[in-house]
Amino acid sequence: GGQPRNVQPFSDEDASIETMSHCSGFSDPASFTEDGPEVDEEATQEDLEYKLKGFIDLTLDKSAKTRQAALESLKSAFSSKILYEFVMERRMTLTDSIERCIKKGKSDEQCAAAGLACLLCVQMGSGIESEEIFKTLGPVLKKIICDGTASIQARQACATCLGICCFIVTDDITELYSTMECLENIFTKAYQRDRDTNGVSSTHNTVLHISALLAWTLLLTICPMNEVKKKIEMHLHKLPSLLSCDDLNMRIAAGETLALLFELARETDADFFYEDMDLLTEKLRALATDGNKHRAKVDKRKQRSVFRDVLRAVEERDFPTEMVKFGPERMYIDCWVKKQTYDTFKEILGSGMQYHLQSNDFLRNVFELGPPVMLDAATLKTMKISRFERHLYNSAAFKARTKARSKCRDKRADVGEFF
Repeated sequence: GGQPRNVQPFSDEDASIETMSHCSGFSDPASFTEDGPEVDEEATQEDLEYKLKGFIDLTLDKSAKTRQAALESLKSAFSSKILYEFVMERRMTLTDSIERCIKKGKSDEQCAAAGLACLLCVQMGSGIESEEIFKTLGPVLKKIICDGTASIQARQACATCLGICCFIVTDDITELYSTMECLENIFTKAYQRDRDTNGVSSTHNTVLHISALLAWTLLLTICPMNEVKKKIEMHLHKLPSLLSCDDLNMRIAAGETLALLFELARETDADFFYEDMDLLTEKLRALATDGNKHRAKVDKRKQRSVFRDVLRAVEERDFPTEMVKFGPERMYIDCWVKKQTYDTFKEILGSGMQYHLQSNDFLRNVFELGPPVMLDAATLKTMKISRFERHLYNSAAFKARTKARSKCRDKRADVGEFF
């Protein structure tokens, strides 16, 4: 191979696209076309790995723009393919590059490096090698999170990265508690918002508080029950204050965390009783029916949807089950703990979430999906519905739906008597 700089041309726009063009074709069995030409997968894999080696080398480049583009390209590849063997052979090189970029880079480069660290741990899964990565990066991430002079975006990315990496790799209960304490020190500052005279400063830090709260909530789901009880006693009476925050995302994060805390509290104690239940349900109901004109319609719609579910969880112990499809498989999200975990990994994997649910051993263990389902091309062909069949099904469903709605909207329908 040539020198690392020969992996040019290299720009912000086409870096990730260039990598994805070699990844997307194999990212989902559904992308297999019946009449498509056969592709030499081994040659394509070698070509991809050659490009990725170049990107790893470019993370050491003198140009910050080049380093960031290389990090983004690696993120695209790691989120769309399983590259366990490739990553295993180069884990220390990747760890060193990520550490250097987080320590010495500017805000955007630090964010990209933190995102790559998450994906590196997702690729590696839980194990001794991943623990070594976390031992190296953990202290660096904590230092940035607590550094008031660092950019808010970098601190936010590092808080998310710290929580996800700790969730994946750590079997050390002491390290788990230490990480949660670090995150608590950040988001509990949001509790003081009402007393804070400097409103601008509080608003500026809100995105950091949200990321720290969500990362902490993720780690709470793997804590021993005695620790869960302590955390519930500590935070359950304080979290409702965040429901009054001006930031929509903070209100939603606080609401979903409250729902999860109630779910865990009732698992640990069937007779769990919350003293301020009436006041809390009143707040939640107000948010679930919010009609303030000064808020955007999209924001109001999103808020009402979330808080209807949160209110049902708190009042009725109910959860609206969701179904996630990936390939020939189905997964049901039937509790707040599972929803929190799914949403976290969906955020970092993006469109690659379905592929990782099919093929990533670690994620399949987290969601109790068992070993990956192996399907050959012939099986995939038989499972695929033709375009004509899909058209017939959609037409029939549309007619049935129109007919049902017409009955409800018919002015001649019996609507009862009026006195």
